[in-house]
Amino acid sequence: MEPHKREVRKRMRCESTACVPQFTNSPTMIVTVGLPARGKTYIAKKLTRYLNWIGVHTKVFNVGQYRREAVRTYKNFEFFRPDNEEAMKIRKACALAALRDVRVFFSQEQGQVAVFDATNTTRERRKVILDFAKENGYKVFFVESMCDDPEIIEENIKQVKLGSPDYKGRDMDEAVEDFLKRIDCYKISYVPLDEDVDRNLSYIKIFNVGSRYLVNRVMDHIQSRIVYYLMNIHVTPRSIYLCRHGESELNLLGRIGGDSDLSPQGRKFASALRTFIQSQAIQDLKIWTSHMKRTIQTAEAVGVQYEQWKALNEIDAGVCEEMTYEEIQENYPEEFALRDQDKYRYRYPKGESYEDLVQRLEPVIMELERQENVLVVCHQAIMRCLLAYFLDKSAEELPYLKCPLHTVLKLTPVAYGCQVESIFLNVEAVNTHRERPRNVSVSRDAGEALLTVPDHI
Repeated sequence: MEPHKREVRKRMRCESTACVPQFTNSPTMIVTVGLPARGKTYIAKKLTRYLNWIGVHTKVFNVGQYRREAVRTYKNFEFFRPDNEEAMKIRKACALAALRDVRVFFSQEQGQVAVFDATNTTRERRKVILDFAKENGYKVFFVESMCDDPEIIEENIKQVKLGSPDYKGRDMDEAVEDFLKRIDCYKISYVPLDEDVDRNLSYIKIFNVGSRYLVNRVMDHIQSRIVYYLMNIHVTPRSIYLCRHGESELNLLGRIGGDSDLSPQGRKFASALRTFIQSQAIQDLKIWTSHMKRTIQTAEAVGVQYEQWKALNEIDAGVCEEMTYEEIQENYPEEFALRDQDKYRYRYPKGESYEDLVQRLEPVIMELERQENVLVVCHQAIMRCLLAYFLDKSAEELPYLKCPLHTVLKLTPVAYGCQVESIFLNVEAVNTHRERPRNVSVSRDAGEALLTVPDHI
């Protein structure tokens, strides 16, 4: 490659990180506030998954886990009584240990956002956190979850808390009774964030899992994104269906990208998809496609109104569009090797990277969080990015997630994660998945470079 072209390629790769927010000079602590069984850990885990997906290095510090490590055997709610001095010392020590680990995360692990997941129900505890943050130069954003709906609280206790190590092997009714008494212990000293007293703090209050919000002093870009995200998520039971378009004519030839029609097998899949969707009896199903023919032709066969999203278009392969892997290796051997070295951040000349796709797909994720039942008919790279968000996969894992043709993935959000069901619709299709080759050196020979290329016509 000519020197000036190398410089352009290097610059293009650097630019790919420009769209990812960089907060290394001002680490942020997100601090949860609220009584037990109010969804704090759900919010903490979901927010962490989102921030990591958009490229912000984030980690949860759950003080309850520190407490379980310090006190191996949980007896009953009396441990949480505010007048239990010995237990209060242990709980305070656990919170301080978690704060020390937050400092290590920021100083030694290039962390950008730490989620301090605990009840933090007293002014005293919140002052300790604020003093710690001030001393170390961290920003603080409080997320308070308030709920007085007994049905929501009871459901949360049954779904999440009874699976806690604290209640392993305990009778369910006995465990529920103990946990309700634990909540009462916290109620004695709980002081919610106050609009007047805490007017200088940055925070969001979430009432009854999103029926109302109160936002105060959003100070910067990351806090703004956190607020926007938290105001879009909901806990209504639903399923998200992800699938690729039916097999295309270019898939058969092993050519990437392009905008070709479905193959005969692809049209069979579209028909099978219609039968499958009808069998699911999904209420108020929405279907989303890209602007490309193969997704539109697949969705049209289902017979349900669909919406086209340009953001769902396949990754732009730039100068490599409609080429086979063999042709890319022959014409751009260095580019082929560079992509294998860092598939997530590599950007095709005049095209896109997976990192670019994540930024492009953020509005899609926000809308998926707001919606209920959706079928997304998309493309391999797009499906990988969406799947990585829901399954909390790293940037290194994302480009190699297996998303075969003619297979529907049914994603059902559960307590702290996502349940996945893979349904193959019994229509054969060409394999388009290429594993990462072992040898990713620029000096490798063509045979090694093409070792994992799937078969095609």
